[in-house]
Amino acid sequence: MNAQIDRALIGTRGNSRRYLMVTLTAPEASATAAGPRPPANVAVVLDRSGSMQGEKIHLAKQAASGALGLLKRSDRFAVVVYDHEVDVLVPSSPVGPESLQQALRALERVEARGNTALHEGWKRGCDQVAAELTPEAVGKCLLLTDGLANAGLTEPDALGAECEGAQARRVVTSTFGVGRDFDERLLDLMATKGGGNFYFVDHARQIPEFLARELAETLEVVARDVRLEIRVPQGVRVRALNNYPVEETASGLRCNVSNLISNQELTLVFQLTLPAGAVGETVAVECAVSDRDNALALPPATVTWTFAEKAANSAQPRNRVVDRGVARIYATRARREALEANRESRFGRAREILERAARRIERYAGNDPELQEVVAELRRDLREYSVQMEEMSRKAHYFRAYSSSKDRDLVMGTARRSSR
Repeated sequence: MNAQIDRALIGTRGNSRRYLMVTLTAPEASATAAGPRPPANVAVVLDRSGSMQGEKIHLAKQAASGALGLLKRSDRFAVVVYDHEVDVLVPSSPVGPESLQQALRALERVEARGNTALHEGWKRGCDQVAAELTPEAVGKCLLLTDGLANAGLTEPDALGAECEGAQARRVVTSTFGVGRDFDERLLDLMATKGGGNFYFVDHARQIPEFLARELAETLEVVARDVRLEIRVPQGVRVRALNNYPVEETASGLRCNVSNLISNQELTLVFQLTLPAGAVGETVAVECAVSDRDNALALPPATVTWTFAEKAANSAQPRNRVVDRGVARIYATRARREALEANRESRFGRAREILERAARRIERYAGNDPELQEVVAELRRDLREYSVQMEEMSRKAHYFRAYSSSKDRDLVMGTARRSSR
């Protein structure tokens, strides 16, 4: 774990705003244990509503078949399909030639029809995983859809709460939205609350690749239920800026980043508001990471700020590595907010949000080329965000912003790996 701050001095009058950047680096799978990887217990849940007809349903079935081929005999899987009705094609079963052949035969018979009972299909998949989930296994429900939830439970907050409940049962939810008609905000919410990942599949032909990549990550989990706790003294306020679930604690906040995979590198940014104090006094904040199996086994890291006079504060050097991380996350947050304004046809508001973020970063960018590029990118976005976006373009922008907020690859949405 590496914890860095943007500046080390704070004002004596209070309300100094400073930033903390914490980078977690997971070990390689071979370094976590001498034995085999944890078994996977997964459910593949496919939308077969009428809008999936043609190439999409064909490729979705192909993707499910290919993804299941990545599993080993120690794993379990289930296959669920849904429209306005839900069918469990294969109940949770150990991987083997017979169960895989059963899945392939059942998938071949699936045809697109009906409405979209997304909640009931997802829930049935989670139930299949939970019913056979052993303590050592990694549980995941993979939900693929091209449409809106329009049958059964459809309210986003309720669906998000249920995904949170599923994760409490150790069943993680990852979602895949195909084409132009699905609700990206809903699938983002379900994945974020469910501890998994959201993907935008803009072309049906990409379905097999996206599904296989996410399942491959499931098979590389080295740390489960990872939580980063920021412990602050009285008078210090802390806010997480990334898009991960956060809960307040008696000493600060706890950020739930779910599972980490082999060699994954994840950077999280926090904003802190510090109290008043006398020159020379210090304020210390502790960062502690934990996971269910103590696979990370990382000692806490402590960062410290020192109270100083105004002149010293103004003259102090900046940590440009942290500045860049802060700039990127604020640019991402601005884009997410501007996208919502664009969706509501408030184009002037979208432009104002992006320009405000650009000016904010510009104030401390100096001659740093990376910070200057963040500013330039925001200003290049102004024209596109200031007019009505095409739906596919909006979804592409949304996915990039989502991936950035989770510190994942902006194109494929995959985890970032350490270069060590």
